[in-house]
Amino acid sequence: MDFLTNLNEGWQFGIQLFVVLVCLFYGARKGGIALGVLGGIGLLVLAFGFNVAPGKPAVSVMLTILAVVVASATLQASGGLDVMLQIAERVLRKNPKFLTILAPFVTCFLTILCGTGHVVYTMMPIIYDIAIKNNIRPERPMAAASISSQMGIIASPVSVAVVSLTALLLEADHKLAGFDGYINLLQITIPSTLFGVLCIGIFSWFRGKDLDKDEVFQEKIKDPEFKKYVYGDSKTLLGVKLPFKDWFAMWIFLGAIVVVAVLGAFPELRPQFEVKGAMKPMGMVDVIQVFMLLAGSALLIFTNVDAGKIGKNEIFRSGMIALVAVFGISWMADTMFAVHTPMMKEALGDIVKAQPWTYAIMLLLISKFVNSQAAAIAAFVPLALGIGVEPGIIVAFAAACYGYYILPTYPSDLATIQFDRSGTTHIGRFVINHSFILPGLIGVFSSCVAGYALAKIAGYI
Repeated sequence: MDFLTNLNEGWQFGIQLFVVLVCLFYGARKGGIALGVLGGIGLLVLAFGFNVAPGKPAVSVMLTILAVVVASATLQASGGLDVMLQIAERVLRKNPKFLTILAPFVTCFLTILCGTGHVVYTMMPIIYDIAIKNNIRPERPMAAASISSQMGIIASPVSVAVVSLTALLLEADHKLAGFDGYINLLQITIPSTLFGVLCIGIFSWFRGKDLDKDEVFQEKIKDPEFKKYVYGDSKTLLGVKLPFKDWFAMWIFLGAIVVVAVLGAFPELRPQFEVKGAMKPMGMVDVIQVFMLLAGSALLIFTNVDAGKIGKNEIFRSGMIALVAVFGISWMADTMFAVHTPMMKEALGDIVKAQPWTYAIMLLLISKFVNSQAAAIAAFVPLALGIGVEPGIIVAFAAACYGYYILPTYPSDLATIQFDRSGTTHIGRFVINHSFILPGLIGVFSSCVAGYALAKIAGYI
C-alpha cells in the first residue's frame, strides 16, 4: 500500500472521501444497520490502506442513545405511551378544523417528550382518520406531522442530538462566551423549532386541492371498493379505558424529564467532583444517562412491565439501528477528518467564516447522507469547529442537522405514505417532488432564521 501513502494529501483526501461517500450511500440504500456496519469498510481502507490511525467513536453519544432508547422503549411496553397518544388524539378530535396546524405541533411535542421521532407511527392513522372524515386533504396534516416529528429531536431535552451538540460545544477549544451548555442550547432550539413547525402548518393549510375539487381523487372514489378503503374503519384510542398503571408509567417518565431539565438549569444541584484540581458539577451527558436508566428501572419495578417485550417494540429496534449507525459513522468520520483538518481549515475556513450559511448547507447534506441528526452532528460538528466555524453559528443553525426529508427514504415518511389511503401523500414522478420536500425545507429554513435571530439576541453571534 506504499502507492497510496506516497500520494500527496489532496489525492489521499479525495480517494478517502470517495470511499466514505460510497459507504454512506450504499448503507443508506440498504437501510437498517447497514449504514453503521459499512463504516468497517471505510476504517479498513483508512487504517490498512492509508496508514491512518483510527480515531475515536462517539462513545458518550452511543451510551446516551442506549439509555434514552431503553427508557422510551420501556415506556412503550408499560403502556405509558398509549396515554400520551390518547391525550394527543383528544386534542385533535376536539379541533378538527385546525388539524393541519395542530397535528404538527402534537407530533413535535411527542418527540420533544420522548426524545425520538418514531412515536409518530401510532399517530398517523389517527391524523388520517380525522382528516378524511372532515373532508381535509390528508396530505396537508400528515406530511406536516411527519416532518415536525423529526424537527422536534433538536428541541428535546432527552434527545441524543441535543446532548451530543452540547457536549461538543463545551469540549471545544474555542469556548462560546455565556454558553454554559444544555439549557442554553434548548433556549435557542425549542422556540426556533416551534416557529418552524408553525410555518409548516401555515404553508400546509393551503397546499394542494381540497378533496371535493381534486379531479383525480373524485375519479378514484367512483369505485365503491376504493371509496370504502379510503373512508374505512376509524382508528381511535378514545373510549379505551387505560389502566392506572399506564398513567403512572407516563408520570414516571415525565417526572424523569422534568428532573433532568431542572438539573440542567441549576448546575449547583448536581454533585460536584474534582476535575484537574477544580470542582465541577456532574456533566449533563452523565445526568441524562443516569436518569433515563432510573426511569426505565422505575417503570420495571412499579408498573410490572414484561421485560421480554421491551426489546421487541418499534422504539427499541429503531434506537438500536441508530446506535449502530452512530458507532460506524462517527468512528469512520473522526478517523478520516482528524488527519486532514489542517488542510480543510486552510481550504474552507475562510469561506465558512465569510458565508456562515454554508455551514448549514453542509450539515443539511451530511444529515441526508447519514439519515440521523445525532450522527450528522457527531460527524460534522467536530470538523466544523476544527476549521474555525464559530460556535455561535453552530448553535444558531442547529436545526440544519435535519435534512433526511430531501429524498423520501426515511421510515417515518414512507410509513406516512402508506397510512394515507387516499393517495394524496405521495412520491412524485421525479422522486424529488414528493409530499415532504416543501414542508421540510420551509420548516428547517424558518427554524434556522429564528435560531440565528435568537443567537444574536443571546449574544452568541
